[in-house]
Amino acid sequence: MLDLGFVSAILPDNDLHSVLKFAAEHGFRCVEVMCWPTGNADGRRYADVTHIDVDNLDAEAVHSLCRRYGVTISGLGYYPNPLDANAEQAEFYREHIKKLIRAAAKLTRSDGSVPVVNTFLGRNPALSVADNLKLVAEHWPAIVHEAEAHNVKLGIENCPMWFTDDEWPGGKNLMTTPAIWDRVFEIIPSQTLGLNYDPSHLIWQMMDEVKPIYAYRDRLHHIHLKDAKLYRDRLDRVGIMANPLDYHSPKLPGLGDVRWGAFFAALTDVRYRGPVCIEVEDKAYESTPDDVKTAILTARNYLRQFLG
Repeated sequence: MLDLGFVSAILPDNDLHSVLKFAAEHGFRCVEVMCWPTGNADGRRYADVTHIDVDNLDAEAVHSLCRRYGVTISGLGYYPNPLDANAEQAEFYREHIKKLIRAAAKLTRSDGSVPVVNTFLGRNPALSVADNLKLVAEHWPAIVHEAEAHNVKLGIENCPMWFTDDEWPGGKNLMTTPAIWDRVFEIIPSQTLGLNYDPSHLIWQMMDEVKPIYAYRDRLHHIHLKDAKLYRDRLDRVGIMANPLDYHSPKLPGLGDVRWGAFFAALTDVRYRGPVCIEVEDKAYESTPDDVKTAILTARNYLRQFLG
C-alpha cells in the first residue's frame, strides 16, 4: 500500500547500481535519487550528490537497473535555492529543475507513472514573506508549466532551510507552513505543484505534524520519513529565535518527537498511496559508511510496524 524507500543522498560515494542493489537486498521498494548538477559545488551536507546525471541521461540504462533489482525511482531530488538573491545563480537552479522534469518524463515506469521531482521553492532570506511570494509569482509559473507539459508532479519539501548563519534570518525555502502553502497554491493553483512532506520540520517549529496530512491530502506528492528531537532545556535557554540547531537535532524515525502512529494513521485515513522515503540526517550515525547503512536499516526496522 505504501512503498518504503530511502533518499539516496546519504550514500554519496555509491553509484546508482550500488544504491539500487543495497535497496533490493534490504527490502526497499523505491529510492529517491539525487540529481545535483556535476561540477556545481554547494558545500552543504547532503548536497552535490549525483546518482543520475540528467545532463547525460541514459534512460534505458536506468530502467535496466530498476528492472534488475526490482526497485523503482520514487522521485528525482535536487534541493537548491531557486529564489537565491544572486539572480544568475537562481536562474541556473531553476533551469536545472526543468532538466529534472524532462528527465523524470523519460523515466516513466512500466505502470505508466512518472517519478516526482522533489525540490525547494527557494527564498531570499533577507526579504519578507510577502516579497518572496512576489518572487514565486514571477519565477515559478514557468517551472510548473514545464512540469504540466511533461505530466510530472513537483514535490516541494517543507524544510525552512534555516540551520546555518548564512541562511539567517528567513531561511532559504519559503514553503514552511500551512499559511504560506495556501498563499503559494493561490498564486499557482495547479495540482501539479504539491508537497514532499517531512513531518520533522513541523516539530522544531512547534507545530502539529499530523494535521497537514488531512488538510493537504490532495497535495501530498511524496513523503520524507525523518524525525526531530526537541531539547526543551536548550530551548528554554536560547529561545525560538536562536539558530534552530541550538535546540533540536534531526533523528532517525522513532528517536525523536514525531508521533509516528498518528502520522501513518493519517496517511491511511486520506488514502495516500505513494512513496514514503527515509531521509537520514542523524549525525549520530555518520561516523563510518557502516554507521550510515546501519542508520537506514534501523529506521527501516522501526517503520515496518506501520507498513506491514
